[in-house]
Amino acid sequence: MFWSVPPVTIWSLPPFYKYRVEIRLMSSPDITTDSHLRRPQRADARRNYEKVLAAAREVFAEEGTSAPLDDIARRADVGIATLYRHFPTRQHLLEAVYVGEFEAISRRADELASLPPWDALEQWLREYLAYAATKKALAQEMLTYIDLDAEVFRASRSALQNAGGMLLKRAQDAGEVRPDTTFMDVGRLVGSIAGIRCAESELEPVLGIVLDGLRYQPPRG
Repeated sequence: MFWSVPPVTIWSLPPFYKYRVEIRLMSSPDITTDSHLRRPQRADARRNYEKVLAAAREVFAEEGTSAPLDDIARRADVGIATLYRHFPTRQHLLEAVYVGEFEAISRRADELASLPPWDALEQWLREYLAYAATKKALAQEMLTYIDLDAEVFRASRSALQNAGGMLLKRAQDAGEVRPDTTFMDVGRLVGSIAGIRCAESELEPVLGIVLDGLRYQPPRG
């Protein structure tokens, strides 16, 4: 392991977009179905599912991953029975929140691809740093019942490698980034920064140093 946040240690799976990761991720040995990671089809059920997920993201961020599920149900303005209908256990809810977060940061790579190559890479790495720095507690809680080789972590590593790797190669092809680096190198650096115990605002200058080191410098004659 070389990153301080579990979803980004090594990457080996096929590209994220080639399979529906959200229906394959329930990895705990006591969970026998993955249906609760699929978004419901009925409009009213889908709305409640999304409301619970949004509330869970907020409550976990504010109160920690051990926050009472009753608090999440109240924040979502649904009954606790509705929460349990979609997420029978805290494990299901934690994994669904986690999957939603890494799906979002992975999609950002495509959304930023309209920017100039260096600008897209820099913006994505800044957003990824914020993502990694705030997901440590969530990942650590998940590690109490699954290990780093669980499908949810392997899928997230693959997704992030493909997202960041695409932006890195685009910047290298444009001559904006030194050609002797890989996304594995960048991942180690950003992951290490995310592991620093300080305010998130204090991480930005450290990332700036890393970004400066990534820029292509013509050989000195």
